[in-house]
Amino acid sequence: MKRIARENLTALFRQISAQQDLILPVKNGNQVNFSAWTEDAAVDLDTLKTVKSPKDAFFPQSENLYTCLKENGKLKIEPEALRDRPFTVFGMKACDLQGVAVLDRVFLSEPIDTYYAARRDHGTIVALACAEPEESCFCKAFGIDCTNPAADVTVWLTADSLYWQSNTEKGEALTKLAGDLLEDCDSAAVEAQKSATAAIIDQLPYMNISLEGWNGDVLTEKFDSPLWEELYKPCLACGTCTFVCPTCQCYDIKDYDTGANGIQRYRCWDSCMYSDFTMMAHGNNRTSQMQRFRQRFMHKLVYFPANNDGMYSCVGCGRCVDKCPSALNIVKVIKAFANEGGKNE
Repeated sequence: MKRIARENLTALFRQISAQQDLILPVKNGNQVNFSAWTEDAAVDLDTLKTVKSPKDAFFPQSENLYTCLKENGKLKIEPEALRDRPFTVFGMKACDLQGVAVLDRVFLSEPIDTYYAARRDHGTIVALACAEPEESCFCKAFGIDCTNPAADVTVWLTADSLYWQSNTEKGEALTKLAGDLLEDCDSAAVEAQKSATAAIIDQLPYMNISLEGWNGDVLTEKFDSPLWEELYKPCLACGTCTFVCPTCQCYDIKDYDTGANGIQRYRCWDSCMYSDFTMMAHGNNRTSQMQRFRQRFMHKLVYFPANNDGMYSCVGCGRCVDKCPSALNIVKVIKAFANEGGKNE
């Protein structure tokens, strides 16, 4: 294990960014989100959860796919170049790391999404262990250990130091890039933090929420439940839950007229909560907000595990708990079904 003093982190970021792109949590106004590192960036590694997950390092909110040009009466198609420059995502939490594992199941299965695959090939993930998880967190329910996220590099942040452990070939390469800024040390401070964090986890209200009754074998039972007709009513269909979620992968493909004899085809995040989601010539297969609401949670807790060896597509990050303007979230849904129609605590 190695360590670096907090006061030397800027030098570490400078050294990494001299060789590759560096993406990490940056404070802008009163929000913290993952962004490219610059000398004047307000880096914030202490905020537990960024507003959005860092998934857009691999699956951008908007990206160009190709451009169609008209030259001398003929059409020419220019595909967007695939990512070929290495980059590091620094400070990803265990829940967001599991979110990437979910996206891998989607975009790296046949047919492979080459844009996503190129980013995964060239990206190194430095995962930051949680020291003080919050009341809205429930990653433990999905078997995630927030004290020891297994990425290319795992780091732990204390009051005066950052502790560093490389786990993969990519991690070793990044460690060499950091050079003599990292010094050897023992793991006593890390073990102490793990124990302290575990004690906090035991006190959080949602960490031990039961997923009993949720799996890929209960499709008809859950789909036909009358509970959905009551649960969905506060939903505003704003889509906030889908845009802050680390695992949502729905997207739309649109064309943009550049005004220069060209059309850019791009994709952008979409939301199953919107009434025009998957709209086709004949209309939409889900015609009510109840159906759209049900789709979101059935996908997270039933459809996805049914097709991915039991893996849920919720990671317990709690962003939907924090951000839903109607206090309507996946914890409430799970509890409502557990209570068999009783109070939604």
